[in-house]
Amino acid sequence: METLELSFITPRITLVAAAENYGRFAIAPLQRGHGSSLGNALRRVLLSSIPGAAVTRIKVSGVIHEFSSIPGVVEDGTQLVLNIKGIRLRSYSDRAVALQLIKQGPGPVFARDIDAPSTVEIVNPQHYICTIDDEHTTFEMQLTVERGRGVQLADTVSGMPIGEIAVDALFSPIPRVNFLVEEMGDDPLTGYDRLILEIWTDGTIKPGDALSHAAQILAQYFGRIVNLNQPEEPEPSAHLPPPIPEEIASRTIDELGLSTRTYNSLRRAEIHTIGQLLRLDDRGLMSIRNLGAKGIEEIHQRLEALGYRSGSSSRLPAAPSGETAHPGESSHKEE
Repeated sequence: METLELSFITPRITLVAAAENYGRFAIAPLQRGHGSSLGNALRRVLLSSIPGAAVTRIKVSGVIHEFSSIPGVVEDGTQLVLNIKGIRLRSYSDRAVALQLIKQGPGPVFARDIDAPSTVEIVNPQHYICTIDDEHTTFEMQLTVERGRGVQLADTVSGMPIGEIAVDALFSPIPRVNFLVEEMGDDPLTGYDRLILEIWTDGTIKPGDALSHAAQILAQYFGRIVNLNQPEEPEPSAHLPPPIPEEIASRTIDELGLSTRTYNSLRRAEIHTIGQLLRLDDRGLMSIRNLGAKGIEEIHQRLEALGYRSGSSSRLPAAPSGETAHPGESSHKEE
């Protein structure tokens, strides 16, 4: 294969402006014509492929379908579903999570009234849901939260139990992306492009983190193309590790009692549960910014105290029968 000489100018990524749930980034210099190609690719991935969480279905006490009226509540089923779609949240569980809302009126009901487990965080607690207009009414609703990408329309959900109402799930945390390409230099032939990228989020993810995630997705595709003519290595025939029990996978890293530096590094990398840690090997942990070898060793020690090891094929608790392994009692101690 003929080797082609590559001419590449390393661009700089600069945060130009920032506000709540908004970021404006400049990427320059880029070779002429590359700004539009890069901007369009990033925009499409940002809008379609960033994972998020949403309410996928609800069950309201005394209501059979979404076109029913709700006793003691101003809104009907249709209006309630529309309001539910506006709840923005983070889910740290890979499985569906049930939330409960019980409110005795009268008065408005907000997202903050929802009883959520530790694996779910409501980002907009002031979001309005409905109003109870009868002092004798107790409004009860169960919400199911799931993780996904893009949009899941309620019309595509089948096999729902009687009494459960499907909700249009807006998983994507990126509602809007714009990009603009500016010319750098006076000569249209030898000049460069500057890519201006604007990202709006729903508050569940930072604009910079979303941009980084989108770039990683594109890099995975381009990495395969770069190695197009290289023979693929056979995948190892080692047995896959056993699945992680949900009761362990959904536990938060707060229970590990990690030092402040290690804990903050994991949180910035969007790692919030023990299950996420167990799926990472040492190479994956090393890729986490500001973690380092000392932090990785600390994580191993804390997980081994529970009878687990990250990235290991042995994921079953190693504690003797009748005994329970516990992580350190202290929480986020300073190093």
